[in-house]
Amino acid sequence: MRRRDLLLQLVPALGAADAFAQTPAQPQTLTRPIPSSGEQIPVIGLGSWITFNVGNDRQAREQCTEVMRQFFAAGGKLIDSSPMYGSSQGVIGEALQKLRARSTVFSADKVWTSSDGAAQIETSRKLWQVPRFDLLQVHNLLAWEKQLPLLQAMKAAGQLRYVGITTSEGRRHAEFEQIMRSQRIDFIQLSYNLLDREAEQRLLPLARERGIAVLVNRPFREGALLRQLQRHPLPAWAGEIDCTSWAQFALKFIVSHPAVTCAIPATGNPAHLRENMGASRGRLPDAALRQRMADHVARL
Repeated sequence: MRRRDLLLQLVPALGAADAFAQTPAQPQTLTRPIPSSGEQIPVIGLGSWITFNVGNDRQAREQCTEVMRQFFAAGGKLIDSSPMYGSSQGVIGEALQKLRARSTVFSADKVWTSSDGAAQIETSRKLWQVPRFDLLQVHNLLAWEKQLPLLQAMKAAGQLRYVGITTSEGRRHAEFEQIMRSQRIDFIQLSYNLLDREAEQRLLPLARERGIAVLVNRPFREGALLRQLQRHPLPAWAGEIDCTSWAQFALKFIVSHPAVTCAIPATGNPAHLRENMGASRGRLPDAALRQRMADHVARL
């Protein structure tokens, strides 16, 4: 081959390689360590309360599967559910099977009964179609004196990786604190958002002190907070932390708290899922900017 012909073939290839090299890399997914193990998990997870309780509605189930597909594609891992959430567990399990994602998901579920916790957990596991759960939590502290030792025994036997407790809407914080101080747990789950900040006073500092991971539920007050905020323009300075929506603004406020491991907004809407996952990338606010965010929302 003549040198001129060889160069004519190489130039387009070199140009394409150069263009590829100059393509900006996608920002990495932000993660936090689980204190008891050091395992890293993404700061944005996926809740299923209400949104995945769709019964046998085939179209709604397919949409939930699409939400999970996009969740994993965006780097998500932790999905949270409960026997309390109607058909949500079965919807998750069906989607995991379709997406072949059982080895990808960080499965977080709950025990919610005052009777046979082991039987309920096995039913939940079969609905999820996973070999074992990563995390099981005593839901809203129901019969925790009975169920927490069961979860701890399961962990010791290798049937479970992490143990936790949950509460929501600011309930039973005094009892929650007592359990955090006296029991060996890996996770707590509680409500925390731009308006509901009681957890900042004692529970979040205690979680840091005790080396307990924190999952945050109700980040949007089941949508009420976003409906309130969306009546107002997003402040221009939100761009300083790479926020393009109020949902990202609200989530970045939460996950930037040094005690928080992962926020679990619930959605059955693929567009909302993509918006939420944007909060797992880019810059996070420092303490001063977090205060500015809270003050701004309080004035609206």
